[in-house]
Amino acid sequence: MKISRLNKPFCKIPLTISYFYLSMFLLFMPCFCIFLFISSSVSYAQDDLLKIVEKKQTELKDRENQLRQEEKRIETLRKDLDERIAKYTKILAQIESLLKKIEQIKDQNFEQIVRTYEAMPPEDAAIKLSALDEELAVKIISKMKYKKAAAIMALMDTKKATNITQSMNTIEKKFPTR
Repeated sequence: MKISRLNKPFCKIPLTISYFYLSMFLLFMPCFCIFLFISSSVSYAQDDLLKIVEKKQTELKDRENQLRQEEKRIETLRKDLDERIAKYTKILAQIESLLKKIEQIKDQNFEQIVRTYEAMPPEDAAIKLSALDEELAVKIISKMKYKKAAAIMALMDTKKATNITQSMNTIEKKFPTR
């Protein structure tokens, strides 16, 4: 007997096995799709996280560069300030030196004035010291030798000699505030 083509089975696999594979495919296909979806969304989340981390890294690098520039600026300012301090300290030392020289010259000139009044006859010195400002007269007389000062004050007007004596007493109590 001849088997026609129509009677031949479509495939040689039994029909029950085909249904088994088909049912398995239909059962696991949704799970596989969910797995692919989850893995792709995790991949997207990782990409987003990587982008955020990279952005933060670039922000940190930018901030680090800004801080380095600020440190350089501060160091430059510090050097400038140190140079100015050194310059002004030098100028201050020069001014103090000049002030000491001026004070020495004033002291020398004053000593010269005192010696001049000591060299004068006591009568002339008494008249001239009486005409001076009381404060200056007190300074001059207080720097004189005691015998010369006594001779000059003995020849002065009593009231003027009394005022000078009282001023000499108060000057001793004054202290320089420098």
